[in-house]
Amino acid sequence: MVSTQSSSSSSSSWFATCPRGVERLLVEELQQLGASHTRETIAGVTFKGSQSVAYRACLWSRLSNSIMLPLGESEANDRASIYESLSEIEWGRIFDVDTSFLINFSGTNSHIRDTRFGAQICKDAVVDWYRVNLGRVPPRDRANPEIRIRVRLSKKGISVALDLSGGSLHKRGYRSGSGESPLKENLAAAVLLNAKWPEIAKDQGALIDPMCGSGTLLIEGALMCADVAPAINRAQFGFEKWKGHNPEQWEVLVADARGRAERGLSSDHPEVRGYDDDLRVIRYAEKNIALAGLSKIVRVSCKDLKNLKKPTHKPLPNGLFVCNAPYGKRLGEKDSLAYLYRHLGEVMASEFGGWDAAILTSEAELAKAIRLRSHKQFFLPNGPIDTRLYLFNLRENYLSQDMSEITSLGTKNSNLELDQAEGPFANRVKKNLRRLSGWISREGIECYRLYDADMPEYAVAVDVYGQRLNVSEYKAPIGVDKQGAEARLSEVLQVLPKIFSIPASAIMLKQRHRQRKGVQYQKKETAKGELFSIDEHGAKFLVNLNDYIDTGLFLDHRPLRRRLKSEAKGKDFLNLYSYTGAASIQAALGGSRSTTSVDHSKTYLAWYRKNLAHNGLSEARNKLCQADCQTWLETNDDSFDLILLDPPSFSNSSRMNNYLDIQRDHIDLVHASMARLRENGILYFSTNFRKFEIDGSLEKKYLIEDITKETLDPDFRRGKPIHRCWKILHGKL
Repeated sequence: MVSTQSSSSSSSSWFATCPRGVERLLVEELQQLGASHTRETIAGVTFKGSQSVAYRACLWSRLSNSIMLPLGESEANDRASIYESLSEIEWGRIFDVDTSFLINFSGTNSHIRDTRFGAQICKDAVVDWYRVNLGRVPPRDRANPEIRIRVRLSKKGISVALDLSGGSLHKRGYRSGSGESPLKENLAAAVLLNAKWPEIAKDQGALIDPMCGSGTLLIEGALMCADVAPAINRAQFGFEKWKGHNPEQWEVLVADARGRAERGLSSDHPEVRGYDDDLRVIRYAEKNIALAGLSKIVRVSCKDLKNLKKPTHKPLPNGLFVCNAPYGKRLGEKDSLAYLYRHLGEVMASEFGGWDAAILTSEAELAKAIRLRSHKQFFLPNGPIDTRLYLFNLRENYLSQDMSEITSLGTKNSNLELDQAEGPFANRVKKNLRRLSGWISREGIECYRLYDADMPEYAVAVDVYGQRLNVSEYKAPIGVDKQGAEARLSEVLQVLPKIFSIPASAIMLKQRHRQRKGVQYQKKETAKGELFSIDEHGAKFLVNLNDYIDTGLFLDHRPLRRRLKSEAKGKDFLNLYSYTGAASIQAALGGSRSTTSVDHSKTYLAWYRKNLAHNGLSEARNKLCQADCQTWLETNDDSFDLILLDPPSFSNSSRMNNYLDIQRDHIDLVHASMARLRENGILYFSTNFRKFEIDGSLEKKYLIEDITKETLDPDFRRGKPIHRCWKILHGKL
């Protein structure tokens, strides 16, 4: 075997391994540590330098996986030649016979098809060398060997090296636990170095991670600005039992590093803060921070993205906003993540203007959803996931606009001239607009019902959704001829664009008939999947005017959602027949301790998941359950402070064992819901079944108050109430 080492004792060849995409940064780091003749390879860097340089790399490299001393290479590629090549190395000059060792073998070919087989060949060669030359064999230790020998098989043959690190250098020794997809420490360091964090820290810029998980980015950032060697607390290195080890030289380097760390930790340091909405991983982060000795520098707290604000206790004009955002291949569903990234961009623009930002993600489309201009990107794989780091300069970097940023038509057109459109329908619509305009403006209402078959011959409902209209055609009353109904519908569709000064394409027409028992609304064959965003009392909801009879938001329940938001603080909320989760969103925004949303529809729960992400909320405290509510109530033992029971009038989903009839089944549903309600809790029961009558037996068992009038806003206070609603408490009248 040909040795790869120079004859010069003052300068040897070394090899540093690293994650893919980090090679360029590692070259710069090694040069700063005194290395020369650096050369990038795939997932590594070769360099030259004294033994002191190799020691410094082991102690100070934030990017390496390992530092290796090459022992030789050959063209060996089969069992016999590999055995012979390793037998030529004088192993007694490398480690003592009493030292435990392990062979790490990588690579395969037509002769060596299993790395375990390759490792066995190499192990036999080493053991046989000691048996022949010393009459004894060294012990093998797979768990914690004192010496690691790395053998790599490639097309050119094999290369053999001594691992001076003794296990990957990314393991700093401070990680006690992590979240679902932890970022390795050296990859976190690469993120920060690409984002120029050391320069920002020198300028007293802050470091904020809004999704910090177990705190790896924060800890690595604090170690950098406190000048703490990443391996200072490492328990064991691979060179300690190497016969070429110079303990005195190593101790000098360690003593210097400890002195630098002591000075760095006691000096002034930048603001370093992290947030996560999962209390469990925040507890992990706190333990990791303490183990790293950074409790006085790094602070973390449990907070949703929706509540994230730039700290205000002191001026923070500059800093780095950084996070390893969800990818869609781990935490959360990919189709909902675009809305989370959208919210992330809004926070970056509104709270951290003037800062720099670095977002690590796997999907270009997700990065685009941030809607801010990225000036630089780096390929930086996170293990098997091909991720990219996107850098943003948040100075004069503005959010791109889209159709979801809309204003209310009612507010925009509350002072219409009567001659813009004429006729009885036009006059009624304009009259309703004038009547509602004050309320719309005062309450900031963006979606509302403008017209609801006020004149029987015009049998339509007109709902405003921002800059769009949803027109639902009812079955014409008896006595109204079909031809006349069609003419009046045509008139409606011609008049509305004139009144609102919008194109006809902004109006969606649907035919809505009274739902018969056993009939479910189905998705339209022309479904487009188009979602756009509307606002309601601080919440953002995604609606779809095209694909379903219903839009994803029941407008008549707006006051009830407002009430739930005001009452939810610190409470556990249960949303039965949760639909797209609008009530749960409002409860969460109101400060609920937790929300649980139950619905048998996979489609609606996926929609709710998007609404969660769109509001910067996660599933850590907002649980989704796909189940038949009746069955779920029978099998679940959890209790709640606040419950919403809003079943459909009828339902016969294929997932249910039987169809639901609200008039028939409401007694059992109320009893089952009350069994889950805590002693001082509140159950709100609502139904849209016009002929519904609440059973008297319930009024004998519980305190029941009809609050229907309180749950109807001005746009629904006409004619017979669109829904009925009761407040139910434990106890008898």
